[in-house]
Amino acid sequence: MLEINRLDVYYGYVQALRGLSLKVQKGVLLAIVGANGAGKSTLLETLAGLHRPAGGDIILKGKSIAGKPPEYIVKQGISLVPERREIFHSLSVQDNLLLGAYHRYRSDRKEIIADMEDVLELFPALKGRERDLAGGLSGGLQQMLAIGRGLMARPKLLLLDEPSTGLAPLVVREIMSSLKKLKNAGVTIVLVEQNTQHALRIADHVLVMERGRVTLSGSSREIMSDFRVQQAYLGRNRVEPAMA
Repeated sequence: MLEINRLDVYYGYVQALRGLSLKVQKGVLLAIVGANGAGKSTLLETLAGLHRPAGGDIILKGKSIAGKPPEYIVKQGISLVPERREIFHSLSVQDNLLLGAYHRYRSDRKEIIADMEDVLELFPALKGRERDLAGGLSGGLQQMLAIGRGLMARPKLLLLDEPSTGLAPLVVREIMSSLKKLKNAGVTIVLVEQNTQHALRIADHVLVMERGRVTLSGSSREIMSDFRVQQAYLGRNRVEPAMA
């Protein structure tokens, strides 16, 4: 579905991604882990059109999207749920969800209503709060809303940047369970996550990034059994196997 070839991205004079290459197969959940500053968020933002590559290419379903503007990329089927959620606090839950479908609002209104119902089924804690201001929601509900807004674009590829940040463990488990449901329903997901243990438990494939490059790649079980990952990201020598 997605192929990245030797991608270079700069922040001013600082190179954030260095010849990065990877492939994302349709219907999988790919987790990307690594220390702060490894380039994980930059990668997602570049895929979403927020950064223009200095070199390399991004191929989505056989078509190059490198350097295209965000509105074009959304229409091609990529949706980013950014770090810190970036919801509109002064708007209602319903209006935040509708904004996720802005590019098809005129032509697909009936489908948009149906999609909103699907989001509320996925996150039942939002039911009955459609008219509440988003800024008055708890952090967990705001994260659910942010993911729901991303889904309203009907993405072929859903990008999530640190969805567990600042959330209670029970809420994190609920969100991770929802992501697994989405994957099982056929949504392709790229998940950047500092909570490495949760990410590894739901992922099909895992990449470890360091200094703008992929340094380790494998199945969730393979990565979890790697001593370097256990030491650097899990804080122990032995971990439980990934969930089926």
